[in-house]
Amino acid sequence: MKTLLLAAMLATAAPSLADTLYTNANGYTLDGKGTLHRFATLLVDDNGKVKATLPAKAALPSGTRVDMKGATLWPGLIDAHGHVMRLGELKLVVDLRDTGSIAEAQARIKAGAPAAGWIMGRGWNQERWFQDGKLIGRFPTAAELDSVTGDRPAWFARVDGHAGWANTAAMKAAGITKDTQAPDGGEIIRDAAGNPTGVFVDKAMALITRAIPADDAARLDLVLTKSLETMAEVGLTGAHDAGMDKDTWDRYVRFAETGRMTARIYAMAGGPDNRKAIAPNGPIPWGWNDLLAMQSMKLVSDGALGSRGAYLIAPYADMPSTRGLEITPADKLKTFVTEASREGFQVNTHAIGDQANRSTMDAYAAVPLAERVKLRHRNEHAQIVDMADLNRFAELKVIASMQPTHATSDKGMAEARLGEARLAGAYAWQQIKKSGAQLAFGSDFPVEPPEPMFGFHAAVTRQSRDGLPAGGWRPWEKVSREDAFAGFTLWAARAGHNEDKVGTLEPGKWADFITLAADPFTAPEGDLWKIKVTGTWLAGKRVFERK
Repeated sequence: MKTLLLAAMLATAAPSLADTLYTNANGYTLDGKGTLHRFATLLVDDNGKVKATLPAKAALPSGTRVDMKGATLWPGLIDAHGHVMRLGELKLVVDLRDTGSIAEAQARIKAGAPAAGWIMGRGWNQERWFQDGKLIGRFPTAAELDSVTGDRPAWFARVDGHAGWANTAAMKAAGITKDTQAPDGGEIIRDAAGNPTGVFVDKAMALITRAIPADDAARLDLVLTKSLETMAEVGLTGAHDAGMDKDTWDRYVRFAETGRMTARIYAMAGGPDNRKAIAPNGPIPWGWNDLLAMQSMKLVSDGALGSRGAYLIAPYADMPSTRGLEITPADKLKTFVTEASREGFQVNTHAIGDQANRSTMDAYAAVPLAERVKLRHRNEHAQIVDMADLNRFAELKVIASMQPTHATSDKGMAEARLGEARLAGAYAWQQIKKSGAQLAFGSDFPVEPPEPMFGFHAAVTRQSRDGLPAGGWRPWEKVSREDAFAGFTLWAARAGHNEDKVGTLEPGKWADFITLAADPFTAPEGDLWKIKVTGTWLAGKRVFERK
């Protein structure tokens, strides 16, 4: 690490009394080349842009001084893959993420059910539900939901958003019968007699969700407000929204135009139809004081491991009757990618299983090299990659947009689903980086918690927050603290085409920064996830302060 005295400061106009100096800081930033630097003072102009970072003994110009009292100061963190509206929605529905059994989930649902209307929630995970000391090893049933919801319709999305749990009343409201067929790319879980049991996977979820009454505008505004509050609290000054519709984009624009947008949103249109509805004239570059951009499209190649919807080359080790679900057939995937590329859109494709990753890379290979380099296409998740495909990220100039906490949450399940021999290219951050490919880090919130320090800890240790396993899971894939820092700052900014605006605290960039209760570069590894954000600033203005 080097001390950084940016000579550009000396070439700028004379300091203004409106400048703010954040002094006595334990500051860290990368430069545009990715080199880590230290500083003690951050100089911010009255437009909310960085003028300089200065070492401890530098002569300080005039301006308003704010003593940071030794606090660690970082650039604002960027989550390269999250679901912004779902994050806020979780604050308003029944949250099942930390339940450890069906009984606990039932109790949570009964206590949190609203007085009227549908009973809604998300976050259940049958891979974390135990009974009599053993994993239950199955999906929940409508009957188990009926026992606490009665004749009111209820719907609970799985933690990964790739399956949902309905009660009998919800299936009745949606017209589901024994004869209902699942659409391509979806599955209805059935009992031995062929009756729907209450769980709907991937595209089959729409059979239920289409019957749920739409939210009104006021509630959706509240959802976004809750999302932004949560993001500020955990130090996120930016997020890449992985799939949204025109109504959501219009809401973002309205929040930006009325001063309510407190984070920078890089929006991905959810598929070709939403892309055309939001941006019929081509990509929408960063605007609204660089608060918003919509120049990318999200595609979905397959489902998720937890619901066995991830699309595999060979059958699941723990269920040989299936290889998962191909949500977007390979030929359509290639068509969607090439069409969007021709129109100048970055394409970001969800791919978890090794077959889905292979199909995604095949689709990107159909795009001319010059377009791939310019547009920076991305593979979202890249969780299970066959070793034959691992070097294709670098060869095809495709960014691996990965979520470190997925590895530490999924480790046991991934072993069960695939077996050890097929994990060689699983959650392979270090192998992909060494191949010469670019990475970007995120959380996939609210599938995982939105705290970037959880991801920082997972990336560095390959351990869950309980410290397991000792030494880390597949520890050769760990990354350094510097790389984990880059993953949530500069690398994420590059993945969102705004590294010239954010991601580092270099002169001319927005003064998006955070303070932390401890120094993640010196704290013990096991304590990294515990480090709290104490303050968040966007364009030089505080948007969160921990009391």
